[in-house]
Amino acid sequence: MVEKIFTIGAYGKSKHEFFQDLQNAQVDTFCDIRLRRGVRGSQYAFVNSRRLQESLASRSINYRYFPELAPTQEIRELQHKADEEGGTSKRERQQLGTIFKEHYIAKILGHFESQRLKEQLGSARRIVLFCVEGPATACHRSLVAEHLRRDWEVPVEHL
Repeated sequence: MVEKIFTIGAYGKSKHEFFQDLQNAQVDTFCDIRLRRGVRGSQYAFVNSRRLQESLASRSINYRYFPELAPTQEIRELQHKADEEGGTSKRERQQLGTIFKEHYIAKILGHFESQRLKEQLGSARRIVLFCVEGPATACHRSLVAEHLRRDWEVPVEHL
């Protein structure tokens, strides 16, 4: 049974910091909620799917992929447009746009069954929700974490 939910992003962290944060939090199950499981550039190559899964396995952290929690391309485009209008890049974003939040909550979380996810996680106790953005407030993982916090009545910590 899940006792705590963490969230983590890659941007702004080194490989060492990223994995150290997971180990310090005693995460046992890593939930990848990205649509695309690759990142451009060598700085964040450690979170490309194959490398990430190998690194997690070497630390005895289970890897799970939940693409149904990823924003659709249409929803991503809404945020991209808001970023352009605000003159910011994805890697510099600090907050999600209101339109993104509204569409993500309605179209993704509105159909999401958190009890089914809990069943899929089995004996996981300390899970982390992962997507690449640095601050949780700039990423859909914060919306998922809040949804699960309410449904499962467990604390959330953003790493």
